[in-house]
Amino acid sequence: MDPDEEWEATEGVPRMEDKFIQQYLNGRDALVAQEKQKRSDRLFREALSPTAFEACAIVDQIRFEEQQTLWTPEYEDSLSGERANAYPGMMFMLARDRMEKSKLWNIVRRMPKGALLHSHLEAMVDLDWLLKQLFETEGIYIKATAPLQTPNELLKAPFIFQYCKTVSSQNNSIWTESYPPNALISIKKAAESFSGGEEEFVNWLRSRLTITYEESLKHHEGVNEVWRKFTSIFPIIGSLLFYEPIFRKWIRRMFEQLRQDGVQYVELRHGFVAPFIREGADDPDEDYSQFFKAFGEELKAFQATEEGKNFWGARIIWSGIRRFDKKMIIGAMKECIEMKKLYPDLVAGFDFVGQEDLGRPLAELVPEIFWFKKRCVEEGVDIPFFFHAGECLGDGDSTDENLFDAILLGTRRIGHGFSLYKHPLLIDMVKDKKILIESCPISNEVLRLSASIMSHPLPSLLARGVPCSLSNDDPAFLGQGSNGMTHDFWQALQGWDNLGLAGLGSLAENSVRWAAFEDCSSKEWLHEIKMGAVGKSIRATRLQEWLASWEDFCRWVVSEYGADEDFERE
Repeated sequence: MDPDEEWEATEGVPRMEDKFIQQYLNGRDALVAQEKQKRSDRLFREALSPTAFEACAIVDQIRFEEQQTLWTPEYEDSLSGERANAYPGMMFMLARDRMEKSKLWNIVRRMPKGALLHSHLEAMVDLDWLLKQLFETEGIYIKATAPLQTPNELLKAPFIFQYCKTVSSQNNSIWTESYPPNALISIKKAAESFSGGEEEFVNWLRSRLTITYEESLKHHEGVNEVWRKFTSIFPIIGSLLFYEPIFRKWIRRMFEQLRQDGVQYVELRHGFVAPFIREGADDPDEDYSQFFKAFGEELKAFQATEEGKNFWGARIIWSGIRRFDKKMIIGAMKECIEMKKLYPDLVAGFDFVGQEDLGRPLAELVPEIFWFKKRCVEEGVDIPFFFHAGECLGDGDSTDENLFDAILLGTRRIGHGFSLYKHPLLIDMVKDKKILIESCPISNEVLRLSASIMSHPLPSLLARGVPCSLSNDDPAFLGQGSNGMTHDFWQALQGWDNLGLAGLGSLAENSVRWAAFEDCSSKEWLHEIKMGAVGKSIRATRLQEWLASWEDFCRWVVSEYGADEDFERE
């Protein structure tokens, strides 16, 4: 007799075959199944084809295998020091190198991700590529309001880039005390005179234009400090990115990279603070009509290529800065309406952006919002809301209560909705009004709302039937190194056992179902979402196309990995 069996028999401990044990386990399994019926991805899971079902089982097995092998200190390239205790779902910055070497990464990278609904324009740039453009583009200079001399100035002092046709030769250095405020210094000269030369200059720029590895781990410094660094990046990037020659090349590159990552459509939020400068012009444009013209032309040019023929498109969500005063907000709203009239296919909606904790809450912005809605009616345009709300740690403060106002003001989606899980009434309202939550797990982690994917509230929303999607928010600034969504999808898949490949598929399908492909009334919007792939709108067509690409992907998973997996494992 086996020693364990002998001990059980001696002590009178019932075996697993005991009928009372079996009754308990059967009841437990029924309870688990009943709970899963509440999840928002239930219908998608129930509709899986046999091929998709098999692909999901294969991915579950690969995930289990990598949990036992890849995430251990004994792995052949095991991390050292503070990174040694590797585990699935660990902090993104600690996990990134390892995740990109996994089978799961290759699978998720290939997955059709549908629509990217929550991303910020400047933060979608390929940073290494942009720094290369800095040196290759004629007429780019750097300037600051004061010398960048001390370690603290190098770490925090503001500076921007600027295009200029001609600047008289000068011997000033931005790194010395004698630097005149706002003097233009050529990039080549600034790099050569930097301590350590051009290589160290580029390294310094990279550290100023991303949340660094070290900064991402300092959760004890709190939300405000990381947001200080985060918001400081936007004007620097914008000052270089919105010079027309660079802008056009970057837009095209962004579409290419998104398509390679399985993204078929994107909506980009932009605050329209940095001016747009046409090629060879010393003075910036007075409005953003040329911005939209260039954006639209590059989009069409990409869609005309072989690579871009199945890329559905891109639109802009105009975003007012929530910390601005009434006059500046109204000015932004007027510009939004004018650009909507000129480029109706490119302007998708309106939002407010910026740190919610330090910005004006939506309740304070209600007069401006009502003015905007009235003005849209007068001008004959329909610009829906896609509000940021609940991107905070508070519970019952004015920032947290942005969720109430976003819902009451008719938002069609909620950006982040991180604190929504604390509000049972609002959860019911979101479900009833069919409002999608644009969840950005890696952003929430790096910006210090959650310690890792394991403590993120998205699974609690899914378990309560809230429609959600995944987005990358600000990949260039957050250390992702690319502007696709694979990192966020991978973190969710490996971090949450209840999700699985089918859960990822449901999140991707939701992104297509709630995308603003074209203008429509609130009534049409809700009807199209309800009808899904069986409707007659562009949304229905896109859902059909995504479902076809999902089936192709599942067939690839089965073909590529099916023979390698042992499904007899207990």
